[in-house]
Amino acid sequence: MDRINQSSVTGFLLLGLSERPEQQPLLFGIFLGMYLVTVVGNLLIILAIGFDPHLHTPMYFFLANLSFADGCFSSTIVPRMLVNIRTHNQTISYGECLAQMYFFMMFGGLDDFLLGVMAYDRYVAICKPLHYSTLMSPLVCVLLLTASWVLTNLAALLHTLLMARLSFCAGNTIHHFFCDVIPLLQLSCSDTCTNQVALFTVGSIVLTGPLSLITLSYAYIFSTILRVPSASGRQKSFSTCGSHLTVVFLFYGAAIGVYLCRSPSQSRGQYTIAAVFYTVVTPMLNPFIYSLRNKDMKTALRRLFGIHTFSSQGL
Repeated sequence: MDRINQSSVTGFLLLGLSERPEQQPLLFGIFLGMYLVTVVGNLLIILAIGFDPHLHTPMYFFLANLSFADGCFSSTIVPRMLVNIRTHNQTISYGECLAQMYFFMMFGGLDDFLLGVMAYDRYVAICKPLHYSTLMSPLVCVLLLTASWVLTNLAALLHTLLMARLSFCAGNTIHHFFCDVIPLLQLSCSDTCTNQVALFTVGSIVLTGPLSLITLSYAYIFSTILRVPSASGRQKSFSTCGSHLTVVFLFYGAAIGVYLCRSPSQSRGQYTIAAVFYTVVTPMLNPFIYSLRNKDMKTALRRLFGIHTFSSQGL
């Protein structure tokens, strides 16, 4: 590939969340705190599931992977933003920008697919309980996880390769706090028609495919639950789905606000707020949602802290 035609810029300038110097220390403190909560919260979920044999089930297997994806998703963006704020250097190299875009799209897409797979798991558990051990066997779980990884990697790689063929000679200032696809396309002076078509087509599949699976699964779930004769049985069934549905509403609401509902009349501030919620706030809230609304997770976390306390006293 001709490197001269590929890009005439060696790096980009990320304007970040605010251009006012007096706001930078406050932003650094807020996002450092949010990032630490995200990493620690998702790590605790993974450790609690790993150490508690009672949670070695398909539902918690996928939850542990969702927590891993959330931690990586946030780590793709926030550490670089914190470094830029701290060093007052907002530049990012061309290669680093494409790498950030790739991992952002890959882990974001992985979140989509895992939420869809978790909805399918709940559908099988509630609507087909007698066949659960067969339909959600360890092999099936591994295959579903592998398919999610492969599909999201292919989608992210496609967008990255299409972006790499463009020329960026119109400027290098990105009006955003990370290298997202849409702001980068706006800087290109090449024909971006192919990129736009791929973005719409693949984006629609990645977003609406799992969302359709979630919608269909919960339609069957609610239909089954409403036929349960006892109120306690219905409440127990609903409780196993509440945390997942809350995360789905948060994640897809923010994602749709960022990508599908964006319009020329939308201000940069509105777009930035939606992107912050999608990339930073939602991964931070997910561990709280699953731990506070789930009795098994609360028990596992207490056991986890008990193990560490006992070990500390033993030392």
